[in-house]
Amino acid sequence: MSPEKNKTHAQIIYFSHGGGPLPILGDEGHAAMVAFMKKVPDILHRPDAILVISAHWEEQVATLTGALNPPMFYDYYGFPPEAYTINYPAPGNPALAERTVRLLESNGIASHIATERGFDHGLFIPLKLMYPKADIPAVQLSLLQGLDAAAHISLGKALRELLRENILIVGSGFSFHNLHVFFQSGKNDADSANDAFQDWLIDVCTRSADSRQREEQLIKWKNAPHARYCHPREEHLLPLHVCVGMAGAAAEVIFDDMIFGKRAVAFKW
Repeated sequence: MSPEKNKTHAQIIYFSHGGGPLPILGDEGHAAMVAFMKKVPDILHRPDAILVISAHWEEQVATLTGALNPPMFYDYYGFPPEAYTINYPAPGNPALAERTVRLLESNGIASHIATERGFDHGLFIPLKLMYPKADIPAVQLSLLQGLDAAAHISLGKALRELLRENILIVGSGFSFHNLHVFFQSGKNDADSANDAFQDWLIDVCTRSADSRQREEQLIKWKNAPHARYCHPREEHLLPLHVCVGMAGAAAEVIFDDMIFGKRAVAFKW
């Protein structure tokens, strides 16, 4: 069935959004990612709204952007001046934010709407590549402070009713996120430790039909091969947990290539 023939259900993807504004600034280490992002809409039907779980936003309770016209939030530093003129004027979707809050609270998850927060680069970098016209309303959802893996799977489960709507759910993170290694290793150096972790992610997310087993493995992700090497801090992995909790099914790999010199993967449910 073509993507355009099945618009009654949400779509869910998790991907690596790259290093700050570098994908937009033409960094050659992001060429494969940029080409992939530009083609993602071809494997999706056009959504009525986009909900992005961004690795770059952590709050005490689950928090959503609620502005009708969110400003830009340049949550990076040390880049050329043009990095701070990137614009992505997509409208917000206060109604979707309010529905999401009601869903979370009905499932016992405290939540909040931030009416003044803008879009961070976990949203505006990938969406600028995917939907450059900025004509699809978008909302961001924060991670939870403490970065508890089980809590993020529960967050996804609480949002399953959104699967009935024509919404694109985006887990925007990075399946490898060790900043020291990014800047210390050579370009596209062989990295058996990262390969082992990416292969583990693929195995867990795509090959197990047992959702309970999948969730348990992701809750205990620190036991995966070279987990802390790939994620000294797990904020870029946890958007995946939200997606897995929401989907309740096995994923397919839609990207497996080099980004900024390191192998990274993306999934679609």
